[in-house]
Amino acid sequence: MGSLSGLRLAAGSCFRLCERDVSSSLRLNRSSDLKRINGFCTKPQESPRAPSRTYNRVPLHKPTDWQKKILIWSGRFKKEDEIPETVSLEMLDAAKNKIRVKISYLMIALTVVGCIFMVIEGKKAAQRHETLTSLNLEKKARLREEAAMKAKTE
Repeated sequence: MGSLSGLRLAAGSCFRLCERDVSSSLRLNRSSDLKRINGFCTKPQESPRAPSRTYNRVPLHKPTDWQKKILIWSGRFKKEDEIPETVSLEMLDAAKNKIRVKISYLMIALTVVGCIFMVIEGKKAAQRHETLTSLNLEKKARLREEAAMKAKTE
């Protein structure tokens, strides 16, 4: 039961805090209403606007030789002569993203080709009886023979 009384005390103090906030906001509303009644209406002061520095045009960038190659590889332009002197940064980003996608596709294709190649080589090795088990057995036999030869010479 002690926790219930503590809960009641906490709820009461919370209620009092909320009551204070409500009454203070009501006081502000009443005083502003009085100002309007008395004719002391004040206009909110307008702060002078800071000049907005938005660009009406897209900022341009002079591409380097490497960036020109990326623009050509991405298919944006056919020849280096067609690339304008300045290009937008968004165009460069789009070209780089396209190249990233192409490289990832190339890596996927090379991984699949490598896996297929390793499967084929493994099957050929199995036909020649060059399995890991047989190679390990041969290696262990050779090591035993070398150990036996050392034991005889000592």
